[in-house]
Amino acid sequence: MSSAPTKYNNIQVALHLLTAFLIVMMLIGGHFILEATPNSDPTKNDALKSHMIIGGVILVLTLFRIVWKRKSAQPPHAETGNAFLDKLGIAAHYALNILTLIVALSGIGIAVQAGLAEIVFEGVGSLPKDFWGYPPRIAHGIFTKLLVALVLVHILGGLYHQLFLKDVLFKRIWFGKSES
Repeated sequence: MSSAPTKYNNIQVALHLLTAFLIVMMLIGGHFILEATPNSDPTKNDALKSHMIIGGVILVLTLFRIVWKRKSAQPPHAETGNAFLDKLGIAAHYALNILTLIVALSGIGIAVQAGLAEIVFEGVGSLPKDFWGYPPRIAHGIFTKLLVALVLVHILGGLYHQLFLKDVLFKRIWFGKSES
């Protein structure tokens, strides 16, 4: 029987880095570009098109990451020496996936209710005055803010491990062979 790997496999590393990059890009773009651009602005369609495509990619990547994690050997959860923080770290990883899925699904809900596929991809019709009349928009706004907060906590947790605990946590989520 082989022991647990010491790091995540290269596919997980690539998925983590790509998904993290896309999520951060979408959160920044959604807040600073989409929210700041009125629906009457003709450039909004192109911004929405990109947002919808990348959001779909994030949804697929997240689902694939969940399946891949269940199907492949995993290193043990990183420990801090504090049972509460260790449980919080485990919960945060689940919450990141759940929030990402909720944000993606609420985005799909907005798109469906507002008829965005025809408007944005086919050029049929025009954008509504705003999206706040669609209930999924409220969820999308709330859960993106929670996702921003959790991403920041995740980054701080990683830095805590790396800089203060000095447990070389970042080696676990980088490319290379496991030392198992």
